[in-house]
Amino acid sequence: MRLTDLKRKERARIVELTGGHGFRRNLETMGVREGKVVEMLTRHPVGGPVVIRIDNLTITIGRGMAMRVMVQRL
Repeated sequence: MRLTDLKRKERARIVELTGGHGFRRNLETMGVREGKVVEMLTRHPVGGPVVIRIDNLTITIGRGMAMRVMVQRL
């Protein structure tokens, strides 16, 4: 499932970043890596960015990027 499918306060483990080298590098520099546990803080139902928490860091990423982050619910 995609990161954008999570509901508020739901937690999941990142299983795959589906994109090219630049996309993966960009997310990894923010701490978004395969194997990390992520918590959805806020998401807008129609569009806009999503706010997540990883390792006690609050991170905002665009919806397009978030749709390419595959997760597994915990």
